[in-house]
Amino acid sequence: MSHQHPQGHPQSFETLAIHAGQEADSLTGAVVPPIYQVSTYKQDGVGGLRGGYEYSRSANPTRTALEENLAALEGGRRGLAFASGLAAEDCLLRTLLVPGDHVVIPNDAYGGTFRLFAKVVERWGVEWSVADSSDPAAVRAALRPRTKVIWVETPSNPLLGITDIAAVADVARTAGARLVVDNTFASPYLQQPLALGADVVVHSTTKYMGGHSDVVGGALIVSDAGLGDELAFHQNAMGAIAGPFDSWLVMRGIKTLAVRMDRHSANATRIAEMLTAHPKVTQVYYPGLPEHVGHETAAKQMRAFGGMVSFRVAGGEEAAVEVCDRARLFTLGESLGGVESLIEHPGRMTHASAAGSALEVPADLVRLSVGIESVDDLLMDLSQALG
Repeated sequence: MSHQHPQGHPQSFETLAIHAGQEADSLTGAVVPPIYQVSTYKQDGVGGLRGGYEYSRSANPTRTALEENLAALEGGRRGLAFASGLAAEDCLLRTLLVPGDHVVIPNDAYGGTFRLFAKVVERWGVEWSVADSSDPAAVRAALRPRTKVIWVETPSNPLLGITDIAAVADVARTAGARLVVDNTFASPYLQQPLALGADVVVHSTTKYMGGHSDVVGGALIVSDAGLGDELAFHQNAMGAIAGPFDSWLVMRGIKTLAVRMDRHSANATRIAEMLTAHPKVTQVYYPGLPEHVGHETAAKQMRAFGGMVSFRVAGGEEAAVEVCDRARLFTLGESLGGVESLIEHPGRMTHASAAGSALEVPADLVRLSVGIESVDDLLMDLSQALG
């Protein structure tokens, strides 16, 4: 999908975020796409569709505007919007896989993604195995004859691991497998996996894309038009689509994505530096730190390092839980990517489903979603929470 100035020059990300798919309404001139809260459409004779719209599960003008915007931001040919990130993942897996196929999943990933593989897709006859995706050789070693998908999160949730997307794309291409990259933590402003060789980008648009903790949604973006058509068929056949109001809320969030990500990244950098120097913190996970094992790769493929920071607390699990409970400005809660700062204990909250597996997270781990408040206020709150 090409988006250019009238003179033919490609538009910048910030311009695309505000304008791609957002043409003024032809009827009224409204500069924001309307919320088409409608289920069905008058046809001009049998099979005579206006603009291709017949039923809002199949297509809805508000969702179309979002999907065009998503494709433009990720540099893809097709974007598809879903009711949640997991709905997007489910549609993708059932499109790409059949019983007997195999998937390589990362050793650090969102607990809901792991649960989908371990508790749902596995029962359907799809096999999976775990590999350290930060090591392309480990991914290659995990391949099987029926490996059809390699799944990657970078940065990963919650340990902020970094995968060299281009290197793993080479592994996937050689194996005849599709590379799927969950780009939720980075957002397309910081990282564009399709340009690095990925086949599919996944987002929970609930997070940074929506950005205001007021909507649940998901997205898939692909560069291959044929795969886009297959996904669109399954999206309609399975039906877990984004509703018009949710689509509108995600679009509203995307317009400020660039400026928000700049502040998220700047605040997170300050907080990671403070935590590194704190005597009660034993380890900090943030790819912006020079000592982070994935720092050089992150610097190569990301514009900045994002708003997610995790750290381990001296004193073990109970001490980590106490830090979460003592925080005041950081709200104790799941999810991430909103304008407000959140704190959580992954082992007991977002990643409880991974307990006892290869994806189990350290019990003394605390995860922060650093918001866009005054960083001095955030630093003060963390200092008192750590005691």
